Order: sequence, then C-alpha cells, then structure tokens
Amino acid sequence: MNIHKSSEDYLEAMLMLKKKHGYIRSIDVATLLKVKKPSVSYATKRLREAGYITMDEENYIRLTSLGLEIAEHMYERHTLLTEFFINLGVDEKTAQEDACKVEHDISEKTFKAICEHVNNKKS
Repeated sequence: MNIHKSSEDYLEAMLMLKKKHGYIRSIDVATLLKVKKPSVSYATKRLREAGYITMDEENYIRLTSLGLEIAEHMYERHTLLTEFFINLGVDEKTAQEDACKVEHDISEKTFKAICEHVNNKKS
C-alpha cells in the first residue's frame, strides 16, 4: 500500500480522536497535529479522494474501512514502539516523539521482531 507519511499521521490522529471523543472534527485534527486548519482541509480532501475518509453534512469525518485499517496499523506501531522505547529507559515524551518518527520507516520484519521482544518481556 503506497501512502504518504503525512496521510498516515492524519489517519492515525483521526483514529485517536475517534477513540477519545467518539467523533472526528477537522479543528481537533489541526489541534492534535499542531497544524493550521487549511492544512487539514487540504489533507482531508486528498484522503477523501483516495477513499480513506468520508465527511457528512455537518463535516464530521469518518474513516472508511481502508482508512481505519491504515490508522489502526499506524496506531499499533506507535503504541508498541513507544512502549519499547520506554522499556529501554527513554522518558515518555521522547519515546512518543521518536515512535512517531520511526513508525513510518521501520520495516515490517523489524517491527515484528520488536513485537516479539516486547511480548516476551510481558510473559
């Protein structure tokens, strides 16, 4: 699946907002990602055209099944990598920031190895 890193960030943010509030609004996406509203408008237009989101009459955003799949994948990577970095002794803020950077570029093979390592530490 060929998708831009910024689109992955937007989809992940949308999933996080849905989990937190039960709905997704553009203004909340802008706040969470620390971007301006026009940037969100441009991104949501691209995401709609690609079939990752829909918007209703009141401009609430909904993830399509494809958008949700990508968002959940990125959220899982972010969460697990954050936990991994914290277990290494990194403070939570830095671990969150680094996980956000690494989640896009790490190979599936390496990610699975980290998953196995983290899950073995829990056992």
